[in-house]
Order: sequence, then structure tokens, then C-alpha cells
Amino acid sequence: MAETMNEESMNKKGMNKEIVNKENVQANLIEEDSVDIAQLRTPIKVDLSAVYDFLGARTTQEWVEAAIANLPLIIQDHANCEKKAAGTAMNLLFRYEFSYDLQRKLAQLIREEMLHYEQVLGIMHERGQEWEYLSAGRYAKGMLKHKRTYEPAAMVDVLIIGAFIEARSCERFAALAEVIDDERLAKYYRYLLKSESRHFEDYLALAQSLSEDNIDERVAFFKAVEAELIASPDTELRFHSGAPA
Repeated sequence: MAETMNEESMNKKGMNKEIVNKENVQANLIEEDSVDIAQLRTPIKVDLSAVYDFLGARTTQEWVEAAIANLPLIIQDHANCEKKAAGTAMNLLFRYEFSYDLQRKLAQLIREEMLHYEQVLGIMHERGQEWEYLSAGRYAKGMLKHKRTYEPAAMVDVLIIGAFIEARSCERFAALAEVIDDERLAKYYRYLLKSESRHFEDYLALAQSLSEDNIDERVAFFKAVEAELIASPDTELRFHSGAPA
């Protein structure tokens, strides 16, 4: 009888421990995936050395100062960027259905980008910020005009461009988080670093998986193009714009 009771007690403890573990996992998922940015956990530190090495130029102090002075514009353009990233991934999802790995990764990206879009919408609502018309900047167009027109080279180039967009986003979130006078927004930008720092590598891996040739030469080409867009004077301030003219 004692052995039976001990066994039952151990089973109950094991079941309780399993339930607690499941609840903890669910709680962590809520914290990681919540639309409410107050629920999000901010990583203590994210190593961005790979991002900085990948990019050919760093954001200028002039851009950071202009962004801080025009924060509502930057916040809304950030929302536009998240929506466009999800839309681009969705278009690729329908166009290139032959690769399981590509489809799976694109589905994950769409889900994550749309969550970020919803989070930024929430930030705008909290701040009482109305949605206004913003024209597209020159950044993405400046890279896409160099995209090759035949497949699979066109797809490879789109993915490489996506890698640079994600890396630049990550670099700018880090730059803004360091100086922004809004701890709630700074915390959110630091939260984004973990996912954004991973996205550029995901895009590069997908690009290489679709190419029979090494993509390093194309990466180097777009690295120079992207760096020129960031370093040269830009008449429009946007999340990915160049140095303020």
C-alpha cells in the first residue's frame, strides 16, 4: 500500500511538474508574441557584430538626430516597412512554390512581420498618432533596379536585397534605442533586435540555397549599392533613408 501511495504521489508530482512546465512555456510564448509591447521581454544583450560586418556603411549621426526630431514620421514609416516586408514575403510565397524550406521560412517571416506591424500600430494608437500618407523612399527602389530579370537569378537578388533591408533595420533600431527619450519605445526597439538580427541571415541562406553558384559576388555588389544609398544625401527622411540633405 505504501509503495502504491508513493508511486501515485510521484505520478501526481510528475503530472503537476509537467503542467507547470507547459504553463511556463505558454507564458513565455505570450511574452514573446504578444501584440501588447508591455508584455514583451527585452533581451539583455544582442550581439550585432555580424550585422555591422555585413553592412557597408553605418548610419550617420545626422540621420539619428533627424529621426529623433521627426519621431512620428519614423514610427509610421517603420509600420510601412513591416507591412511591405510581409507583403513581399507573401508574394514570394505564391510565386516560388517549389521549395519546402523557402515556403516554411517565408511563412514564418510573414507571421513575424505582421505581428510587428500590429505592434507598431498599437504604439501609434497609444501615442495618439494619426495615420498620414507617406510616399515611398528611394532605398528599396535603388536596390531593386539592379535586380536581374531572369530566374532563378531574380529570386536570388530579391532575397539578397531583403537581407540588406533587414540588416539595416536592425542597425537602425539599435542606433535609435541608444538615444531615444522614450523608454517604452527604446525597449521595443531593443526587443526587435533579436529577430531582425536573425532575418538577414535567413534571407542569405535562402538565396544561396536557390543558386548553383556562390552568391558572394552578388552580395558584395549589393553591399556597395546599399552603402551608397545610406551614405549619400537624401531629400526625404524615412526609416531607411540616406544622410539628410
